[in-house]
Amino acid sequence: QVQLVESGGGLVQPGGSLRLSCAASGSIFRIYAMGWYRQAPGMQRELVAIANSGGSTNYADSAEGRFTISRDKNSVYLQMNSLKPEDTAVYYCNADIAPMKSGFRPYNYWGQGTQVIVSS
Repeated sequence: QVQLVESGGGLVQPGGSLRLSCAASGSIFRIYAMGWYRQAPGMQRELVAIANSGGSTNYADSAEGRFTISRDKNSVYLQMNSLKPEDTAVYYCNADIAPMKSGFRPYNYWGQGTQVIVSS
């Protein structure tokens, strides 16, 4: 059973910073892309940033220049700086992971989400 567990959300004032963490655990053969999505109330879930296994990264326009995604072994992080009220959302970790004995076939996994509130 593969699981993604996020941490690091919370309440922060506008202009502040937060660091989100996501750890993948379980019977893992290989992790491919790992990324972060977010969903604000009444809105669709949207991509924030993604880090591919080869090292390349991509950001949503709203995150470019303020957020930094990084990876370390089975974890992915999102450093969020200069936070704005419009960054308020539930942030979800997402990853393409090939479990052991899957024959290299990746499956897509989601974390349970962590709430980020940017408010004064």
